[in-house]
Amino acid sequence: MKKALKVAAVLATAASFVLTGCSDPGSGSQNNSPAAWPAADTDLKGTKLTVWAAQNSNKVPDSVVAGFEKLTGAEINVVTIPDPYEQGVQTKVATGDKPDLAFWQPTGSQLTALNATTNLQSLEGAPWLDSTKPALKDITGILDKTRYAALISTPAVEGVYYNKEVFEKAGIKSVPADWDSFIKLGRDLKGQGVTPFYEMGGDRWATQWWVQVQLADAAKDGLWDRVNTNKEKFTDPTIQGAINTYNDLIKEGLFNEDIKTATFEDQGAALLSGKAAMAVQVNSFFSQLQAQSDTETLNKKIGFFPIAPSGNVGTFIPDQSNALVAFKTGDAKREAASRQLLSYWLGQGYGDFVTAQSTVSLQDAVKTPGTVPNALLAVSDSLGTSVGSMQAEAIANPDLYIFLADMIQGTKTPEEVAKATQDQFAELAKAQGAAGF
Repeated sequence: MKKALKVAAVLATAASFVLTGCSDPGSGSQNNSPAAWPAADTDLKGTKLTVWAAQNSNKVPDSVVAGFEKLTGAEINVVTIPDPYEQGVQTKVATGDKPDLAFWQPTGSQLTALNATTNLQSLEGAPWLDSTKPALKDITGILDKTRYAALISTPAVEGVYYNKEVFEKAGIKSVPADWDSFIKLGRDLKGQGVTPFYEMGGDRWATQWWVQVQLADAAKDGLWDRVNTNKEKFTDPTIQGAINTYNDLIKEGLFNEDIKTATFEDQGAALLSGKAAMAVQVNSFFSQLQAQSDTETLNKKIGFFPIAPSGNVGTFIPDQSNALVAFKTGDAKREAASRQLLSYWLGQGYGDFVTAQSTVSLQDAVKTPGTVPNALLAVSDSLGTSVGSMQAEAIANPDLYIFLADMIQGTKTPEEVAKATQDQFAELAKAQGAAGF
């Protein structure tokens, strides 16, 4: 049922996008030309702004909200939209219910899902852009050459978190340099009685990372452009092969025995305790570890390395906690105030923000706090050479993770996973009016 609702919501939004595009030929650059950016300290007494956030991002704005309210006199209300967040937001926006700002995944497919041209303010000419590190300035947040999302923290990277103490005990002196050595290491660890890899099949959503890191080289070579134009399919050898490999490794016994029921929390506990050696995950996984331990302990125990078939290449996947969008509400004063809040957030309020969040800074002029663990610094360092994930590059995001979880449970074959994913992708692409579908 959850899957059906998700597909229905995306299709409805996609259809709305197509219809709006047909009925409003004047939309685009005319309606999304750069707007004025008020000074961050402009008086906003009497102005109320609403920010939508997910359950895992509703505390992220705390320091910014406090500083901005004190500086400007504005009143900021952060509203939590229940999970599944993206579907909830899309449903509300489709009915005309809009906030002033919202946390949102800044990828092309997710900006399309919000019908960015009609619903979102252009953020072109934003005053913080020149302060952003060059490698991150244009990595995401742009649709059809227009910037709609403000990146506030480093995008997540799919890669391998590992327990340093387990590696040391096993005599491992360096991390794997490519996919083959990564899998060989897993087999060597299993031979020593160690669980090499831990997967959270019960919670499902991380299952796709194992497939996507195998696609990094292909992604660099234009895989998602070919998928987006129906010149290559999920059922063709590249993606099907990655699914098959994942299934083969599971059947080989390189994962935890409770893979079918294991949860996100189980995965974090297993890596931190040394019950398992490695987990393929994204940044939110490390946030869980931070909630369970301190920086000194994490620096001692946990490391990170990106992985791809050809080498140590990461796959970036910005999520909704990494960025915000500003909506067109029809109220010019509130729209300007929304831009002002973003200017403050990524301007004079940014130092306090990265300190409060203990996160890596996007700006050279703002130092990353010393409380940020080394593993997260390694994640950030990998971004400069990373490639886009399915979420970042595909025009639609099918439920690959659900189908892979079905495979883990034994209810789908690898071939059925690829076919179900391709069928759903084609349906979503066709609803968008994508060429070739």
